[in-house]
Amino acid sequence: MECKGIDEGFDAVVFDMDGVIFDSERLVLKCWEEIAERRGIPDIEEALRENLGVNAVQTRENMLRRYGADFPYEDFRKEASMLFHERYDDGRLPLKPGVVEILEELRRRKVKVALASSTRKAVVEQELRDAGILHYFEKVICGDMVERSKPAPDIFLKACEELGVEPGRSYAIEDSYNGVRSAHGAGMRPIMVPDLSEPTEEMERLTVAILPDLLVVMDYLT
Repeated sequence: MECKGIDEGFDAVVFDMDGVIFDSERLVLKCWEEIAERRGIPDIEEALRENLGVNAVQTRENMLRRYGADFPYEDFRKEASMLFHERYDDGRLPLKPGVVEILEELRRRKVKVALASSTRKAVVEQELRDAGILHYFEKVICGDMVERSKPAPDIFLKACEELGVEPGRSYAIEDSYNGVRSAHGAGMRPIMVPDLSEPTEEMERLTVAILPDLLVVMDYLT
């Protein structure tokens, strides 16, 4: 656990979703790996790790760059998505430890809360609704609502604008390198809670803290 000192004055907390709220990234990876094995697609784990935190448009561009212009990305994506939703829809997607506790504590303290996810809004809201936690978020900003994907700062800037808060007085909770870069670029206070991506020297430089889970984040903020 690395911390760089706590400033108690803050107005908002903006959460990423996959890998922060839901323990979903490793499940997504497993689905893609199963489809890749059937189709004979190599190095899919490395390809997906490069796309953690980015939206569908950017992911498609990156995958075509890696596998070639004739790569049937949309067919592959739809097949993996169907497998994922068959397994984890209707509230079966597991929450990360401490999610409800930190959201309840922030609500008790009247801290503004938003979600900033690169995933499409329809999917995000349904998953939050199925988990019974949509009501905790004052604003839900998604990848199909901004022009540029993470690591550009657009999604976090929009979240702060919609909440009516200054980015510099807001924390962003992220698990991916691109998410941390996005929050830092927006002028926020990024906290990394690692999931599939291990902290690096760059992440140590760009974050105010690297913490193991949301329960520790809650202690850090209180």
